[in-house]
Amino acid sequence: MSVSPSDPPVDPFAALRSRSYLGLLIVAAALGVPIAAAAYWFLKLIADVDEWLYTDLPRGLGFDGEPTWWPVLPLVVAGVVVGLVVRYLPGRGGESPADGFKAGGVAQPIELPGIAIAALASIGLGAVVGPEGPLIALGGGLAFLAMRLAQRGDVPAQTAAVVAVTGSFAAISTLLGSPLAGAFLLMEASGLGGATATTVLIPGLLGAGIGALIFTGLSSLTGYGTFSLAIPDLPPVATPTIAELAWALAIGAVAAFACWAIRQLALFLRPLVEQRPVLLTPVVGLAIAALAIAYAEGTDNPTTDVLFSGQEALPTLITQSADYTVPALLLLVACKGLAYSGALCSFRGGPTFPAMFIGAAGGIALSHLPGLTVVAGAAIGIGAMAVGMLKLPMTSVLLTTLFLGTEGLTVMPLVIVAVVVSYVLTIRLTPAPALAPPAETPTPAHAR
Repeated sequence: MSVSPSDPPVDPFAALRSRSYLGLLIVAAALGVPIAAAAYWFLKLIADVDEWLYTDLPRGLGFDGEPTWWPVLPLVVAGVVVGLVVRYLPGRGGESPADGFKAGGVAQPIELPGIAIAALASIGLGAVVGPEGPLIALGGGLAFLAMRLAQRGDVPAQTAAVVAVTGSFAAISTLLGSPLAGAFLLMEASGLGGATATTVLIPGLLGAGIGALIFTGLSSLTGYGTFSLAIPDLPPVATPTIAELAWALAIGAVAAFACWAIRQLALFLRPLVEQRPVLLTPVVGLAIAALAIAYAEGTDNPTTDVLFSGQEALPTLITQSADYTVPALLLLVACKGLAYSGALCSFRGGPTFPAMFIGAAGGIALSHLPGLTVVAGAAIGIGAMAVGMLKLPMTSVLLTTLFLGTEGLTVMPLVIVAVVVSYVLTIRLTPAPALAPPAETPTPAHAR
């Protein structure tokens, strides 16, 4: 349909000037408070389950600490719980992380219990997945549920989408180091642009800002922290060199192939596990535990280096990198990479943090070679692996920079180079989606 010069111009920001949009902002502010509080206590529950299972329970049973074989117990239990959720509860426990990070869509209220149970079992009991995926789904689903209960009926699709995004923003407001990082992640993943992006972004940013305030306030009241991945007290970094630029090119290329291998193994195993999830998800949990035990036996380092998302272990890995030998780092990359594939194909959680941890470990290992410092190697590895798994280049650069603080600004040019190389190669390695066959043009009646 053509537009004649006499037609009045369309105002792309008309919705932002409407009274209903102002009401939507009020709703966003109101929803941000309880959803952020719920996300905070959900993360605290995951942390408590982790500490009880891997620290308090072994000591309560008379062990001096966690026995090397201990991960077998919680990971098999996690496999049973997740397998039952996937098999019997609506929504199958949420999105499979093997498909990468997804944004958009609204989790229905009937699916929320399964998402919460599968996430708690996966993340809290040691599977190699992060909390960002379930938090986004739960935050959006809770916001949608609250809106539907308030209106006592169906919610228009556009309103539901905006409200759900607002809840998601509030739920991960500080998890990625800054509300801005969460906004980048969700907006880049959704693919929205122009006035539509602005319409969705404003309520989302409001929810994220309020959510960050709630996280900060609860942290001050409880002393539990904000569950953020910001890395403090890094050693100073010098201006990037030509040698480090060459390393950024090389690491970006290697990371793309490493992410491709991790993803392909997960996608190969997933159909097998999904056929009998109650039986095979515990088997995958047992395999992850075996990888962690093999690493611990070979290095005298804790099994938790391999287990979990790496969200809490990443700052220690970088600041105490001198405690890790090159063989230990290489074994860590191999074991955590295989455990990551296993978790992606069967458990429920987000794919972001394990990729970043593996990238940091690989970059630190390479920093023992000439021309690459520890922080630069870790930063390059984090950015390159993050974009290889997420396929979100802007978010990957921003996350790496925020996590490394002031030093992240210094190494940002190197991160950008590595991210671009890894992203381009990742896209080339990813098969193009199958195109729908063109619709047949009906034959005019007079031509029959």
